[in-house]
Amino acid sequence: MADHVDIDALRIRWTRALEGARGPGGGPDPVPYADNLLARWREPQRRYHTLTHLTTVLDHVDVLEEYAEDPDVVRLAAWFHDAVYLPERSENEERSARLAERALTEAGVPAAKTAEVARLVRLTVGHDPAGDDSDGQVLCDADLAILAAPPSAYAAYTAAVREEYHFVPGDAFREGRSAILRRLLAQPLLFRTPYGQRHWEATARYNLGGELDLLTR
Repeated sequence: MADHVDIDALRIRWTRALEGARGPGGGPDPVPYADNLLARWREPQRRYHTLTHLTTVLDHVDVLEEYAEDPDVVRLAAWFHDAVYLPERSENEERSARLAERALTEAGVPAAKTAEVARLVRLTVGHDPAGDDSDGQVLCDADLAILAAPPSAYAAYTAAVREEYHFVPGDAFREGRSAILRRLLAQPLLFRTPYGQRHWEATARYNLGGELDLLTR
């Protein structure tokens, strides 16, 4: 999936989030950290987990900001949540969380906030935040909001996911993807914020059901 994003705008968004999280003490220049992450999000093996996905998640965090306890920490978690991404590996979230721990410590973010970013990144493995985990709910809802996209955007998303897993034979991909869709549909709620439940839940279930029907037909 081609990326048509404003790199300078993303650097500014990173800098604001980092400075908001590290507070008045300051720290090293934010730009090298932004550029390292931007390079990761542009790696050639990515088709869905690209700068477009990062930008979309950040946009959705902005929409859900009122529900977050610490929006800047959630934004930093969005930056790191797929920073390490190899489609054939299963520990991407863990490696992304460890990257966040190293980079944010060096960048001057307090230990408690660095640990919270890493916790949020690890939460995106299962997208199942606790009922009182407002920051986790915002990040997970922002990450899953693509499920409620209009039909053409949802079709582009599913095509990009298939491209990322081009090395998986068709039958195995259909079986694995169908299992993921069934697991999602079995959850009482896909979205945990009031906004997500109100605006995204029904459309996402419609999209997931339609995709599952296509895969299993």
